[in-house]
Amino acid sequence: MAQATFSVRMDEALKHQFDSLCQDFGMNMTTAINIFARAVVRQRRIPFEISSPETQITRNGAMQAFQALRAQAKNNGVSDMTIEEINAEIDKARMETGG
Repeated sequence: MAQATFSVRMDEALKHQFDSLCQDFGMNMTTAINIFARAVVRQRRIPFEISSPETQITRNGAMQAFQALRAQAKNNGVSDMTIEEINAEIDKARMETGG
């Protein structure tokens, strides 16, 4: 199999920490990056969750979430609940969880 060079820029302190940890695992950084790349290709996704502590809420995103909830309510047979019934369900859930 032909080999290719891959260059990555990263913070120097992070590089040293990563190199040290890889050595603890008995491998070098190149092997670790290759393991990561193979996992991504095999699973067809990043093999861990990537998230942001802040969520940017847009009108479009909120409408999509609302439509998804409406569809779920319809599928569960509760799309015709009154506001009083909804509030009663919320109160019941809060009492059950101590909220």
